[in-house]
Amino acid sequence: MAVQNILIYPHPILKKLCHPVERIDAEIRQLLEDLVDTMEAGPGSVGVAAPQIGVALRVCVVDVTKNRHGKDNNHGRLLMVNPEIVERAGAAVMREGCMSVPDYTGDVERATEITLHYTDPEGALQEFTASGFEAVAIQHEMDHLDGMLFLDRISSLKTGLFRRKSYK
Repeated sequence: MAVQNILIYPHPILKKLCHPVERIDAEIRQLLEDLVDTMEAGPGSVGVAAPQIGVALRVCVVDVTKNRHGKDNNHGRLLMVNPEIVERAGAAVMREGCMSVPDYTGDVERATEITLHYTDPEGALQEFTASGFEAVAIQHEMDHLDGMLFLDRISSLKTGLFRRKSYK
């Protein structure tokens, strides 16, 4: 278990489509542990995706339990391998930030409810529906797996991008 360095945009791996994980082994479990450690060490972080630490695999973690927006509506700590959103509903704009874009936040429109499938660290297929802030956090991390940043989803960089006041 180790906290990894977060890659900062415009690092090229952040814009690459990640490869699916073929099988869950000790290396993938270690990657998941490193992602959890990195998320917990990040200021206010509720998720981290593998490309943010330089690994181009479809692996991410999300945990909104300690965030005021997600603490009352969540599924706990999610360790996801090959996640896939199978259904989306609703839409809302929310301010997002990212450890890979530390100096800015932006207004991003996301689905307010998603149903997803993923494989857990034990190799079991999981399915559930997430809503609210948890759904937003999952979509944000899954975007990283497709080589997208929240910057790519801002409709107007002139009116929807903001310099971060402080990063705690």
